[in-house]
Amino acid sequence: MEKKFMQLAIELAVENVKNGGGPFGAVIVKDGDIIATGVNRVTSGCDPTAHAEVSAIRAACGKLHTFSLEGCEIYSSCEPCPMCLGAIYWAHITRLYYGCNKEDAAKAGFDDAFIYKELSLSPQERSMKTEILLPEEARRAFEAWEVNDERIDY
Repeated sequence: MEKKFMQLAIELAVENVKNGGGPFGAVIVKDGDIIATGVNRVTSGCDPTAHAEVSAIRAACGKLHTFSLEGCEIYSSCEPCPMCLGAIYWAHITRLYYGCNKEDAAKAGFDDAFIYKELSLSPQERSMKTEILLPEEARRAFEAWEVNDERIDY
């Protein structure tokens, strides 16, 4: 079954290229059933976060009416970028399968190495200028969260 779902992710990626999108596709499966699919819509949707995995996660969560995809598997045509990998972890997806790796992606012009490097640096060392501003005031949101008896932990 895994190969069938991966083949679909690859077909979605190839078809998306034919339609002017990026070469990435993703499929989310639960208990052997396809819950959602996604393709890269960065350029078509003018949304830098509209990667295939994120699009599939959004669709699956909407379909299942939950923010947790625990028990689900994701099939991605390529090794997820740092943003997508983070989203996969935040969604509590149980298993990840991917086709191409990040080196294959880099050869095609999708090199995420600079992001991995930036994440390993302290905020002061990163290429994007970063400044902490109003931290004491910002902590009020956490304080409100901590005392909220009706919060939903995630």
